[in-house]
Amino acid sequence: MELQDKLELLKRIILSYRSVLVAFSGGQDSAFLLKICALVLPPGKVMAVTAVSAAYPKGELAKAKILAKQIGSRFKIIRTNELGNKKFTDNPVTRCYFCKQELFSKLIIIAKQNKLDFILEASSLTDRKDYRPGNIAKRQLKIKSPLIQAGFNKEDIRLLSKKMGLSSWNKPSLACLASRIPYGVKITAGLLKRIDRAEAYLNRLGFQQVRLRHYDGLCRIEVDENEISKLMKQRKEIVKKLKGLGYSYVTVDLEGYRTGSLNEVIGKANPAPSFI
Repeated sequence: MELQDKLELLKRIILSYRSVLVAFSGGQDSAFLLKICALVLPPGKVMAVTAVSAAYPKGELAKAKILAKQIGSRFKIIRTNELGNKKFTDNPVTRCYFCKQELFSKLIIIAKQNKLDFILEASSLTDRKDYRPGNIAKRQLKIKSPLIQAGFNKEDIRLLSKKMGLSSWNKPSLACLASRIPYGVKITAGLLKRIDRAEAYLNRLGFQQVRLRHYDGLCRIEVDENEISKLMKQRKEIVKKLKGLGYSYVTVDLEGYRTGSLNEVIGKANPAPSFI
């Protein structure tokens, strides 16, 4: 299907929903989805909701507010409490399910309060390549994924976002901070804060697509493959900073950034369950 045909299909799908609440992280995908909703539906029929928690990168909220305002959507912030659920903090391979269950359950309440018919999230076909148990919660709670339904992948979203003038068109991928912690390692507020501070520091050095994977006293830094040499040139100051944050050993992943690298162990030490 041609890109323009996908866009027209997406618009028809959204128009059929009549009114929507968009789960809005402020990332490239959710910004694109929100923009199309704002173009197709009347202003009072669209609301963007950003969920803030210890697992949401601290610096992203201000950016999400600005982006929602630029798009012209109503915007609401809610707080989720994944850390209050032992099934999440114990960090099993099904962790993402409990996170999404918490999020979508709260969005359902907000949608009902505002008389919005459907809740949308911004997964694309590209996301299907990764292990995502949160999709089970999505199906159980009847959350819609119109980008998948219309056949969009991340490259489609990037191209159209740029064409439409969205400032998010080349924004690095966002992910819950808990995705930096290996399965089985307990998730705490202090640990999430440490990871957030480390990644924010690396962002300030000019590395936009960054993941700091945590292994107790060791951390593994992922940046885009073509920026590894740049990272090594700043090796001494990076090591000093990260050791100051509590890491005894600072390492670099020579394979570079890739989505869901901690899921590479699933099927080995941590087999993926067939049900929750």
